[in-house]
Amino acid sequence: MVDDAADGMTGRYLLVLDDDFLDDTDRARVAVQEVCGGERPATTREGAPAPGRPRLFPELGVAVAELSPQQLAAARADRRLLGVEPERVRHAIGLSEEYLRGFRDAAQFLHAQLTAGAVAAAQFGDTEELTWGLQATGVAESPETGAGIAVAVLDTGLDLEHPDFAGRDVETRSFVAGQTVQDAQGHGTHVAGTACGPLAPSSGRRYGVAHEARLMVGKVLGDDGTGTDADILAGMSWAISSGAQIISMSLGADVRAVSTAYETAGRRALATGTLVIAAAGNNARRSAGNPGFVGVPANSPSIMAVGAVDPSLAVADFSAASSTVDGGQVDIAAPGVDVHSSWPRPQVTRTISGTSMATPHVAGIAALWAQRTGARGQQLWAQLVQAAQRLPLPASDVGSGLVRAPGA
Repeated sequence: MVDDAADGMTGRYLLVLDDDFLDDTDRARVAVQEVCGGERPATTREGAPAPGRPRLFPELGVAVAELSPQQLAAARADRRLLGVEPERVRHAIGLSEEYLRGFRDAAQFLHAQLTAGAVAAAQFGDTEELTWGLQATGVAESPETGAGIAVAVLDTGLDLEHPDFAGRDVETRSFVAGQTVQDAQGHGTHVAGTACGPLAPSSGRRYGVAHEARLMVGKVLGDDGTGTDADILAGMSWAISSGAQIISMSLGADVRAVSTAYETAGRRALATGTLVIAAAGNNARRSAGNPGFVGVPANSPSIMAVGAVDPSLAVADFSAASSTVDGGQVDIAAPGVDVHSSWPRPQVTRTISGTSMATPHVAGIAALWAQRTGARGQQLWAQLVQAAQRLPLPASDVGSGLVRAPGA
């Protein structure tokens, strides 16, 4: 998950074009060029643009550009634009002390519950063969593998020499200027492992869900854990144009208001048959009476928001609850506490927690359902929530319940 507490503005703006421009890249380019004072925007297909040059993401109908005060005022009055909003810099929450405090609070909260007899002993635990998450969600018994389904993981990249991905045909692209896809932070390698890790890792237990899916890795957060909205949207545009049926985004921001850019991108992705799945957020401190709220982009009505549960299938202390904004509800839950998965060498694997870890469980299981039924987009969303295991918890915390893989 990405923290927005220290978010800064880049000085650029996200321009969301009307639906009429979505299928006409030339018209969209002309419109953005006129809004920006005559400079021709670069598209995702052309690679990273020169500094200061506008960027257009044709598959999303969204552009990013620098605007003078006069241009900004004109853009906000331009009927060709559905929205104009500031672009932000995001920061990886896994690098902050707040994230580490969240783990400590969650552990203390669970310990207090166990001591008081409020919950039974954990229902699930890692074994020599399987992580607890694969057991709880039924992945271990599912005959599906994700074969023929493309899953795009947009994060901090991937350890390209990781032994568990050796020989795997992974399609990669970096959207962070001056950096390769190689993951120096770890977060991206971990979530990619959960979504699409191998059936038989080089050592230890199985942790990956859709082990035969076509894995696509877009680096949208840099080695320091930061990334811009433009980089994230560029990754989404690339994933859609490259045929991804599922986009997994363990990133976001602690902002209550829905982003027009991300909601429009999610809606347009669904229309093309691509389901976007995002982490609900880690801003809760339930042990302190703070349920938190679902942030951007998971609070977009057209993006599936994922909450986290622990091995006893209780809501995680840090997992954000639904908010009152339209689309701000948690849609589904998945294992997000003490999740074992891949990590950059030399460590190879690591166990961490967060709604970031729950999200790739849902993405991988979505690939299994897509393989079995052929469902795409909104239909795939419906299958996931209908098949979820109902939990004795408020829907505001876990949505339709625990994500479940298709059975044998």
